[in-house]
Amino acid sequence: MPESYFSLSKDDQKEALETASSKTGLPPYLLEKDIWVVWTLSALFRSNAASLLTFKGGTSLSKAYKVIHRFSEDLDLTCDIHQFIPEIGHGSPIPPTRSQADKWTEKVRKNLPGWIEGKIKPIIEQALKHDGIKARLEITGKEKEKLIIHYPAAVKSVDYVSQTVQLEFGARSTGEPHEKRPIVCDIASQISDVHFPTATPNVMLVERTFWEKATATHVYCRQLDTPSDRFSRHWYDLFEISNTDHLSKALADRDLALNVAQHKEMFFREKDSSGVAINYTEAVEGKIELVPKGKAHTNLATDYKKMTDSGLIQTPPSFKGIMDRCGEIEFKINHNQKHEP
Repeated sequence: MPESYFSLSKDDQKEALETASSKTGLPPYLLEKDIWVVWTLSALFRSNAASLLTFKGGTSLSKAYKVIHRFSEDLDLTCDIHQFIPEIGHGSPIPPTRSQADKWTEKVRKNLPGWIEGKIKPIIEQALKHDGIKARLEITGKEKEKLIIHYPAAVKSVDYVSQTVQLEFGARSTGEPHEKRPIVCDIASQISDVHFPTATPNVMLVERTFWEKATATHVYCRQLDTPSDRFSRHWYDLFEISNTDHLSKALADRDLALNVAQHKEMFFREKDSSGVAINYTEAVEGKIELVPKGKAHTNLATDYKKMTDSGLIQTPPSFKGIMDRCGEIEFKINHNQKHEP
């Protein structure tokens, strides 16, 4: 039976990572972080909290669907809103009024940190103990909505890639639509005599993730001078989704687009550069903007260069190519929605 990666000495872990790096072209520190990402998913989704959680975001596109070809560092997770707002019942998790949305948000913000501290942190601590690993856990974030695992690294990293796994939790949706997907470590196919973690989490469907990202980039474009640090990945993700049939499925699912828009209008209200509230429904119905202008465009290009220089994307498309493609997606969304009956 293969020996567990976590039972190897630091020198043997480093050797395995460097061997796999020479075969794949991926930096050793990314291969190492990927092991920890999968280990964390394994710990969460074999626990008694699994049914409440949905894995989403860029890392889900990379690890669960192989849609994008960049290393996505952190874990975005949704805890079913019913855990904190049980009175919703089985109906829509979109509140009928903004006043109600504010009440739900306040309740989630009040109770989510304690749930992370009392439910999620012990799950990770127990998994670490089970595998004989010492790692430091930290609850952080403006609303204490993040749990960070500072793992014991065997290789050095670069400044852009931290040697941590950040779990960011939200709890204002059900996480649906989702499905179970198998996940393995990138290194596993290269090293046959070592056992690496695997996971089978509930994963948000690509089509919803597309609309989540499209509406997020729309906000950036309308705000003009929003901080762009680590934000260019959303445009890259849209670019890669457009290379699959998930794009046509997402564009055809108008109910899903409207659901995302309505959800954001209730829970994630934003204003444009003029101070006017962003109308997400109007955006997905034919007025979406996916290509930033001026300083916002320049800042995004700088962030994209930082990301590609760090090795997160093996064969990165040009920034211009990404922007051109996003312009095409923008046209498709707006043209389709305006001309359909």
